[in-house]
Amino acid sequence: MKAHFELLAGYNQSMNEQLYHAASMLDAEQLGEDRGAFFGSVSGTLNHLLVGDIIWLKRFAEHPVGFASLEPVLTFPSPAALSEILFSDFTELHRVRMVLDTIIQSFALEAREEDYAVALAYNNTKGKAFVKPFGFLVQHLFNHQTHHRGQISTLLSQSGVDPGVTDLLMLIPDAD
Repeated sequence: MKAHFELLAGYNQSMNEQLYHAASMLDAEQLGEDRGAFFGSVSGTLNHLLVGDIIWLKRFAEHPVGFASLEPVLTFPSPAALSEILFSDFTELHRVRMVLDTIIQSFALEAREEDYAVALAYNNTKGKAFVKPFGFLVQHLFNHQTHHRGQISTLLSQSGVDPGVTDLLMLIPDAD
């Protein structure tokens, strides 16, 4: 799992940077235009990804092992809703995205294989308690990112902006 999550952390960071670059081709009105996606707009979906990552990383920071790399996320305000617009300013949204991606990279490097087998107890946003295998929750973090980046890629394409190649395959190293 460790090598897999390290690869996904790099993919996550690379694809976020690529999508933010593509999204920067749109003006503020185009970024905020409701295009019928689940979170409405490019900006709404980018904000949702930030919200989701903050929520999950704060949960991961409570892991019994304790990850020093996740301590900075504890200083972030807790989002009030999954659809919350944390940053309407695209530049600030991008800046915070880069900070979180660096934290995710550091976390993937810090976590040990055996850490992923330890269960994590957490409450969802409605207060319901869960205990789940940590490795599967980390996989969800990356899958959630990929899912919504796919929506953003579609929204960008519909706006006439080419998001570029987004396949994980491009980052998978060749076998020795």
